[in-house]
Amino acid sequence: MTELSDKVGLSVTPCTERVRRLERERYITGYHARLDPHLLGQSLLVFVELKLSAKSGVIFDEFKRAVRKLPGILECHLVSGDFDYLIKARIPEMNAYRKLLGDMLLTLPGARESRSYIVMEEIVERLELVVPPEDQPGAART
Repeated sequence: MTELSDKVGLSVTPCTERVRRLERERYITGYHARLDPHLLGQSLLVFVELKLSAKSGVIFDEFKRAVRKLPGILECHLVSGDFDYLIKARIPEMNAYRKLLGDMLLTLPGARESRSYIVMEEIVERLELVVPPEDQPGAART
């Protein structure tokens, strides 16, 4: 809190109180360690677009339950466009990609078609969100 209070120009006590209030109000939802995927043997980053065979609430629910259980899946988003889901995964190597796609993703409920993108170079990856100024609609009240 001392380092944060120095950065925002507040003393430690008011800074701590603001952080606690932001936690209570769920603006801050957690704290995370950022791990180096290369040191952990997860150097291959892939994005996979998946199209489902049918569009129904039951299929979407079954798909969501199943994809949440898969290892290596970092993100999964229902998207608009030609495909239904965009999946981001970290895996060790190309052999693991084949297993991920053929043995896991394409066996998910309703999965019909896929398109994959293997990342050759990571240019920007940010976890930070831009906080709008307090006088803007939707801004956090600190």
